[in-house]
Amino acid sequence: MKSPLCSMLRFLFVILFSFSRAITAQPHEKFLHCLSLHSNDSSSISKVIYSQNNSSYSSVLESSIQNLRFSTIATPKPSVIITPLQASHIQATIYCSKKHGFQIRTRSGGHDYEGLSYVSEVPFVLIDLVNLRSINVDVENRTAWVQAAATLGQLYYRIAEKSRTLAFPAGTCHTVGVGGQFSGGGYGILLRKYGLAADNVIDAHLIDANGRILDRKSMGEDLFWAIRGGGGGSYGIVIDWKVKLVSVPATVTAFLITKTLEQNAIELIHRWQYVAHRLPNDMVLAVSISRATSGQEGKETIQASFNALFLGRVDKLISLMENRFPELGIVKQDCIEMSWIQSILAANQFPTDRLDILLDRAAFNKTFFKIKSDYVKEPIPKVGFERMWQKFYEEEGRNATILLVPYGGKMAEISETEIPFPHRAGNMYKIMYSISRAEGGNLEFQRPLSWIRRLYRLMTPYVSKSPREAYVNYRDLDIGVNNKGNTSYTQASIWGFKYFKNNFNKLVQVKTQIDPENFFKHEQSIPPLSSW
Repeated sequence: MKSPLCSMLRFLFVILFSFSRAITAQPHEKFLHCLSLHSNDSSSISKVIYSQNNSSYSSVLESSIQNLRFSTIATPKPSVIITPLQASHIQATIYCSKKHGFQIRTRSGGHDYEGLSYVSEVPFVLIDLVNLRSINVDVENRTAWVQAAATLGQLYYRIAEKSRTLAFPAGTCHTVGVGGQFSGGGYGILLRKYGLAADNVIDAHLIDANGRILDRKSMGEDLFWAIRGGGGGSYGIVIDWKVKLVSVPATVTAFLITKTLEQNAIELIHRWQYVAHRLPNDMVLAVSISRATSGQEGKETIQASFNALFLGRVDKLISLMENRFPELGIVKQDCIEMSWIQSILAANQFPTDRLDILLDRAAFNKTFFKIKSDYVKEPIPKVGFERMWQKFYEEEGRNATILLVPYGGKMAEISETEIPFPHRAGNMYKIMYSISRAEGGNLEFQRPLSWIRRLYRLMTPYVSKSPREAYVNYRDLDIGVNNKGNTSYTQASIWGFKYFKNNFNKLVQVKTQIDPENFFKHEQSIPPLSSW
């Protein structure tokens, strides 16, 4: 026979357990209820809400995670994913997140190299802008309005539909979302002719922490300055951008030529440092360095691939190369004439007759990877490259690449305070260090991570100093992170001056004006003055 005391204790346990579960679920449930109350159309917003018990939650979350380092069981997941169809869905999400204690992460293409657009260590809501990807190209006025989750490939495709002689100076990776690209500057093969993507943004619509929709006029020039290169996730959510299109000739010329160590790669790269940033603005000549197997009995070697785009015909390019860089030995047979849009395909090693590939958001091989960056102001001596080669011969170096991107041209003509991106005159070229692994897990990726960090330390004597500059779109938490909660200015300046130099101080001032309570924040977001 059961005792009355046991029965009473069991009853109390059930009541307390049920109550504790209700308390745990309250923020999540209250948030969802809040959304239904504060959306202009509760039936429409219900179609774009994915809580963790939704059967489509995982597929929506994983759909645009590009770095497998942030796609593991241990990776923190959003409490709710919202895929807004209209601005009111974002406004309601901001209001309800503030009210119920959730942070927000905003994703356009999922290419944040440290996963900050979709990962947080505290309870958070993910606003995935995937449904906001319309593009309106105005050929007559040479402009385009493009929503934040449209990809670069989609933007290029829509421009090419209407004109063979208009383009936009953004990146070559066609699956990158314009929201992240433009927010951090955004560079591509037209950078020496027209500067960055952000240099060619002329208007935008941003939703701030109070839910206001602001355009360039209503946000003011300081905030408009900050969102063009100051990095995403600090000031609000940009839902669309108005960009200025640029002119390109109907026919451009490209070449890709590879040289190994046995073919004087070191000497050619060393010479390239003196040539590439001084070439006419119509030409970009980048170098990609990687490990390779030579045809000579399978011998391991290092190869340098010289990749060029010239805004003109092949005969003029050959004449230019013979005059400026004869050591490379370029001949007409190395070159291919094509349209500008085909050069984007060629840069990704896609067939140049398959423009439809540019519309595919998923045509990207996902891997575990880590990226770091540097800027070079003086030529690196040959011994510096020789030390670099030694690292490539280590086991982890098999999956590493170094990209050298020349500056000069238009990049040197624009003031370093024109927008937050400060890396202008005085920079010969930028270095991107990359290492990847196609399989395994984060445990297996620790050795490649350690390798790229050692390489980065090795390059210290040869790159920019005080600060050692970095590119914000190559997000790198190794160079510093904010304190949890409200960070200090001192803490944030550790990484802030590396990305933005003295522009960091103005970014902080703008943040204080637009988001003094620091609602929009992440590990490398700009802090308000109240955080000093």
